[in-house]
Amino acid sequence: MRETTAVRGKVQLRPVRPAGWWFDALLLTALVGLTVALAGERLFGIDRAIADWSQSHRPTAAHWIAVVLNHLGQGTPLTLLALALGVLLAVRLRSVRPVLPPVLAFVLSYLTIGPLKVWTARPAPSASVKEPFLPVERTLPLFQDELPLRFAQSYPSGHVANAILWYGVIALLLVPLLRTYGRAVPPRLVTVVRVVPPVVVLCTTTYLGWHWLTDSVAGLLLGLLLDRLLHRVPWDALPLPGAPRDWNRPFISAP
Repeated sequence: MRETTAVRGKVQLRPVRPAGWWFDALLLTALVGLTVALAGERLFGIDRAIADWSQSHRPTAAHWIAVVLNHLGQGTPLTLLALALGVLLAVRLRSVRPVLPPVLAFVLSYLTIGPLKVWTARPAPSASVKEPFLPVERTLPLFQDELPLRFAQSYPSGHVANAILWYGVIALLLVPLLRTYGRAVPPRLVTVVRVVPPVVVLCTTTYLGWHWLTDSVAGLLLGLLLDRLLHRVPWDALPLPGAPRDWNRPFISAP
């Protein structure tokens, strides 16, 4: 019998919504524009007004509720949860592919969120009421490189960006994982997982005075951009040189 060789088709990116790269360009343009505006000391009035309102409308009960809810955006627990889901799905399907999304998400966050925080060097609103006890007017500007690093990492909000990125990964893995247990996930539940935690984190991190409103907006823009990049990856068709044949199965389109 003549041996036939399968020809692998061209690997195509997965679709995202809205479709096309125009929305990615819009997100990036908005992020750059927001950064330029803040560098020119614009939008400070809005940031200051929101921070002052939050401080004057923050009773003890509301403060602690917001603190608890803000833990939804903790990067390390979300990373470990996503990785655990990926490993569990990899074992159940005997495939290395489910581990790749959390790995790429970690690389994307490591190469973008942290470096942007260091580069922009902006204090948080709370920097005027606790260390380093800056004058109020000095808590708003970017590029305060003379401050110790731990006091100038507010822009963009890592909690917001991480929440968007990691809950997107969790949703991506949760659907096929539950499918291996014979359970279907309603599309609305996937939307809730991807939308509700980032919205809660954005509101609480701003309300608590841990970030300026524009920090949170910048985190939102960056998180959406990274999320779209990650969801474009054709995980099931991605070439894996040297991967064992039995551990190269698809997971998104697997029955």
